[in-house]
Amino acid sequence: MISVQTADFDLGFEYQQLCNSPQIGAVVTFVGRVRDFAENQTLWLEHYPPMTENLLAALVAKAKARWPLQVVRIIHRVGPLLPSEQIVFVGVSSAHRQAAFAACEWLMDMLKTQAPFWKKEGDHWVEARASDLLAAQRWQP
Repeated sequence: MISVQTADFDLGFEYQQLCNSPQIGAVVTFVGRVRDFAENQTLWLEHYPPMTENLLAALVAKAKARWPLQVVRIIHRVGPLLPSEQIVFVGVSSAHRQAAFAACEWLMDMLKTQAPFWKKEGDHWVEARASDLLAAQRWQP
């Protein structure tokens, strides 16, 4: 399940959505928050909905094909965001922790480098960081 939204999300509710089966032995979640990059400046996130939703759905499908996952949930917020606000949620559940940890980390690396979100900090647009690109490269076969 994917959601691109302006509204905040409830971490407890999202966690419960990942626990829908007694076969689930591991739940791994990641929550990204807006850093205070310049004294309470607003972070702006924009996207093109059809492109974003298609890519996020493809990432979920790839994760499920690569690891034995039960549930995958991605929420990414768009619009104006202030420091300390939640910006992204990635949650996965699986029978085993190794698959859940790896899938969650892979999904975040792919979101940081492949998802078509455009980020503006203050008055300048932000490019992908070299460290994010290196992190994503380690998943290549």
